[in-house]
Amino acid sequence: MPDPKPPTALRAADCPPRDRVWAYPDAVVARLKTALAGREKRALGAAFGLGNFGVNLTRLAPGAISALRHAHTAQDEFIYVLAGCPTLVTDAGETLLAPGMCAGFAAGRGDAHHLINRSAADVLYLEVGDRTPGDRVTYPDDDLAAELTATGWHFTHKDGTAY
Repeated sequence: MPDPKPPTALRAADCPPRDRVWAYPDAVVARLKTALAGREKRALGAAFGLGNFGVNLTRLAPGAISALRHAHTAQDEFIYVLAGCPTLVTDAGETLLAPGMCAGFAAGRGDAHHLINRSAADVLYLEVGDRTPGDRVTYPDDDLAAELTATGWHFTHKDGTAY
C-alpha cells in the first residue's frame, strides 16, 4: 500500500510530537534524564514527506536542553526562536537568544552547540537540518560519538566501542 498523500498545509501545533524523544543510547538518557526531559519535537518536515532536510517545531520546558552539545561534520543546522529566551551555548561561550533571533551552524566547522532553557517559561523554536549521508557528530562534553548510517544514527563511545 502506498504512503498516504501528505497534507497541503497544517497547523504546526497539530502535528503530533515524536514518540521517541531521544535517539541517544539508553545509558546516556538515564544519566542525563533531568536535562533531557522536557523537550518535545514535532517533525514538520516529515509530515510533508520531505527527505532532503528536516524541520522540527521544538519546545523546551524550563530546565530542558535541545540536545547534548554537539558538532556535525556534514550536516548544516539552523534555528529560529519563536517564543521564550533560550541560552545558546557554543565553543565561544553563551548567548541569550530572544524571539525573532536565529543562529546557524555550518557543517565541518567543529563549533559544538546546544540550547538550554534557563528561564521559567517554555521556549519554542524551529530547527532545520539537512540529512547528508555519512554525517558524523562529536560531543565534546560527553563520551559519545555518532554516525548517520543507512539504518539511522549509530552511537559509540569516543574510543569507538559500542554502547
